[in-house]
Amino acid sequence: MSATGNTLSESASKALLREHGVPMAPEHEVTTAAAAAAAGGDVGFPVVVKLCGDAIAHKTERGLVKLRLGDAAATEAAAAELLAKATPEDGEVSLLVAPMISGNRELIAGIVRDPQFGANVMLGVGGVLAEAVADVQFRPVPISEVDAEEMIAGLATQKLLGPFRGEAAVDRAALKAVLLGLSALAAARPDVVSVDVNPLIVRPDGTPVAVDALVELGEPAAPPSAARPRPTDEQFRALFDPRGVLVTGASTHPGKFGFVSLHNILASGYAGGVYGTNLQGEEVLGVRTVADIEALPAGEIDLVFVCTPASANPALLRACAAKGVKAAFLTSAGYGEAGEEGRKAEDELIGLADELGILLAGPNGQGVVSTPANLCAQIVAPYPPAGKIGVASQSGNFVSSFLNYSRQTGVGISRAVSAGNAAAVTPADYLDWYADDPATAVSLAYVEGITDGRALVERFASVAARKPLVVVKGGATAAGARAAASHTGALAADDKVFDGAVRQAGVTRAATVEEAFEAAATFATQPLPKGPNVVVLTTAGGWGVVTSDAIHRDGSLVLMALPEDLKARIDTELPPRWSKNNPVDCAGGETRDTIPAVMEMIVSHPDVHAMVYLGLGIQSNQARMMREGRFYPDHGLERIVAYHERQDERFAEAAHELSVKYGKPVLTATELAVADPDNAGPRAVRATGRLCYASGNRAVTALGHLWRYAQFRRTRGLG
Repeated sequence: MSATGNTLSESASKALLREHGVPMAPEHEVTTAAAAAAAGGDVGFPVVVKLCGDAIAHKTERGLVKLRLGDAAATEAAAAELLAKATPEDGEVSLLVAPMISGNRELIAGIVRDPQFGANVMLGVGGVLAEAVADVQFRPVPISEVDAEEMIAGLATQKLLGPFRGEAAVDRAALKAVLLGLSALAAARPDVVSVDVNPLIVRPDGTPVAVDALVELGEPAAPPSAARPRPTDEQFRALFDPRGVLVTGASTHPGKFGFVSLHNILASGYAGGVYGTNLQGEEVLGVRTVADIEALPAGEIDLVFVCTPASANPALLRACAAKGVKAAFLTSAGYGEAGEEGRKAEDELIGLADELGILLAGPNGQGVVSTPANLCAQIVAPYPPAGKIGVASQSGNFVSSFLNYSRQTGVGISRAVSAGNAAAVTPADYLDWYADDPATAVSLAYVEGITDGRALVERFASVAARKPLVVVKGGATAAGARAAASHTGALAADDKVFDGAVRQAGVTRAATVEEAFEAAATFATQPLPKGPNVVVLTTAGGWGVVTSDAIHRDGSLVLMALPEDLKARIDTELPPRWSKNNPVDCAGGETRDTIPAVMEMIVSHPDVHAMVYLGLGIQSNQARMMREGRFYPDHGLERIVAYHERQDERFAEAAHELSVKYGKPVLTATELAVADPDNAGPRAVRATGRLCYASGNRAVTALGHLWRYAQFRRTRGLG
């Protein structure tokens, strides 16, 4: 049958899906009740009979489906009843006769064309539970076999996919073929707006078969507009490694942006030339400002940090270009975030910057940090320690958050930028440059408004293929999306579609800002695991139990059974009461060298891919109490305090050294990392440059991100 409007009939929908390998129940399309009875005999009773037509979409609600018809007479009677229910509005109608497919499990699959991310294949729990459970996975078209496998594995209700109520496990290869067929259809037919295969019944032998399907057609989406070219490497070097910096609107008032930004540049130890403009030509913090940019030297300033009102900026950029400036960071507000007039002014400024060959960062941003250049050109604090994390954020506040976490943990930053309105340079542009930046090992981004989802994810995929990329997204809920829209003027895309897109791209998505920083810090300081097997070493049982639970919840990591040879080796160091299992619970049996020795036994074993160590800082915690008590330093306390603290330092150093020696992640966790950061244990972890996690759960979350990225690289042949 042909399409009427935008929807194909059920018969035509199924025919189109069969062409692309989606398994359908065998069925006959007939026009009379007698023919329906004969068709029932052909397909085998019991059967289902449906009234089918181009204009009929909601069969169940109108009673146009008859189930469990056991013989020819019942089938003919039911078919006659259905034909009698046809109305003139239904147009030409027919009858579909199919075998009654049974199975205890129903899935839903299909195609969704998202306005941001284009065509996506969808898989989820189907039937009456589809909306209530909302257990669904998306991936952008085209999907690979690996994508299809990950979609199936990503469903939360995995028990439905295994042996269930006496029925066989779902045939994953057959289910994968369904998803690949849908992907092929979406790629071949850009006019297919949506496909709804619901239910996709899992038969008792585990094979999936579609018993209902609906295809909606529409106009193919317009091709996306050409993206702006990314700034050149020379322009990025001017932003992050400038020979000289000019602050416009430098002020003697310590509450003004023009004072704070100049102060922060000087306070961070930037060694290049620092210049300022001020209408009175005043001296500010030892810098003699000028009233006119014309008075500044040519060829010595790469970056201008703009603290002047929006109205002054066009003339300012022209004057800066004449002096050889290649990058401008605009803190100025009153642009795209301020309505139609602001958007017009923003567009004009972008055009001018392009004409002048200037990288335009912002406007409405907080600033830029580059620790290799000792540069803190920001209107806010802080300045972080140097490290390997590159930050790009659509929210300046979250740049500050990431820098604050860097100062707290000691895991440092290479570059950081607040993209502001991202008028000319987007977070993806910065991330693309970070991916080839020798100073950066991992990129960390906050995004909250998406205007071209497909292009964004393509850029993300390019970055993730080169280096790890951690993303946290605002607008993950409906309320968050509304807040993001009001904040940035951009609408958040559907979160589950976004999630599928970034997973396909190899991006590490974090649920919270804290998790995002800890994931990035782990990528920056730990080697990638070569497998999922984790051993937990703990000095107390409860910590090990909850960390084991976290490993099981992760879904990709494995709390491995201890190999017999490893058990035998650990027996030589621990008393007989130790746990004899994973977690390895020392049960209070440690002597001076026990922890480092057992650590090496575990980490060196070829079947172990990663270790989580719990209990660091216990001895130093007692040492603190002794030091603060009224008996210190008498009664031998000074000596035992020094011993306790040195022990914890040794344990932290051993965790780092063994990780480096064997090329495996070794993560150390203790609540003392935040409860008492000056404790000798966490302090020693920070001294090694690594992150001390505040709990075993948080360590496992970070390790899970590491392993999934390692899997992504392996399955995509990226090494």
